[in-house]
Amino acid sequence: MVKRVIDMTDKLFYKDVRGSEFEAVVTDCKKTENGYEIILDRTYFYPEGGGQPADNGTLGNAFVSDVQDVNGDVAHYTDKAFDVGEQIHGKVDMLRRHTLMQQHSGEHIVSGLIHNKFGYDNVGFHMGSECITIDFNGILTADDLADIEKRANDVIYEDFEPTIFYPSKEELDRLEYRSKKELEGDVRIVSFGSCDTCACCGLHVVRTGEIGLIKITGFQKYKGGTRVTMLAGRQAYEDCAVKDRLNHAISGMLSAKPYDIQSAVERLMKERNEIKEQLVETKKKLFALKRDCIDKDVKCAVLFEDDMEPFDMRVLTETILEKIPSAAVLSGNEENGYKYCIGSATADVQAFVKEANKMLNGRGGGRGNMAQGSFAAKASDIERCIRNGMD
Repeated sequence: MVKRVIDMTDKLFYKDVRGSEFEAVVTDCKKTENGYEIILDRTYFYPEGGGQPADNGTLGNAFVSDVQDVNGDVAHYTDKAFDVGEQIHGKVDMLRRHTLMQQHSGEHIVSGLIHNKFGYDNVGFHMGSECITIDFNGILTADDLADIEKRANDVIYEDFEPTIFYPSKEELDRLEYRSKKELEGDVRIVSFGSCDTCACCGLHVVRTGEIGLIKITGFQKYKGGTRVTMLAGRQAYEDCAVKDRLNHAISGMLSAKPYDIQSAVERLMKERNEIKEQLVETKKKLFALKRDCIDKDVKCAVLFEDDMEPFDMRVLTETILEKIPSAAVLSGNEENGYKYCIGSATADVQAFVKEANKMLNGRGGGRGNMAQGSFAAKASDIERCIRNGMD
């Protein structure tokens, strides 16, 4: 392998974030586990850093799947090798690049606005393929974030150029800026007017208007603070477009205008709750009739019911126990097994249920006078076991 011929990659992406195509000379090529590591004398490919994922694209006819900073050089990871000294044509995937810049700039604006208003720090963020997550070391409410979202979009409408500069050590000491760690050497500062000033090595939009839209999509309490999820730019638009289509589909189902969906759903939920209450009362009457049909001299009632839920099985068992000393309600079939609820009005059933589980390939249990679970046995064997043990 021929030794490299230049010591440092010229990082063209810092000179022009919109630059995408370039000619470069290969200064080093190494075989890696999954392909090749290519170093060039100059590149528009941005390496992963500052929370921003790496660019993708092509070098010649090779696909660039990853880009990393290696001791000041930019390493391109490809599926093909090149000769040292070879001149090649590079092309960055600018749709991906611009989408990432929209996301990154949007994150700066939101983080800066929250820091300015509440004093909270961004203590961690991740720019994923589906959304950005930002962790703040303070509690934020829905109203707080609605206000921040409005302010962030106002910054977009102002359509100004962010400022990027390298202050001297003396200037840096006097400058108020966000940073997660102590910095040494040349510090790159990215400023979005009065809403944010932050140390950052990532790439950003040329004007805030390029971001297009910022949407805060969710939040939750996280490690004593708040984790916020957000989208910006093209991804925010696509998310809103999907939700808009769903909104119109749901409005059609509810025969309600899109802006009236909430009240339509509230009305539907009220009707559902009323029906559920009516169903509960109907079940109570049905269970009481089942209880009244059992002879009062029966010591243990065993009932097999079709498609009954465990909760209803328990309510029916309790209803029967108002009249009969012990009861068992079962539901299922011999192929899939039987759910059971076994109870007693006067005694602890746990010892019996433990033995019954052994005899009937069962599982489950409970406390005191009530137990629930399942048996994998024939109905006749289950009934015989319960009557022998509970009578």
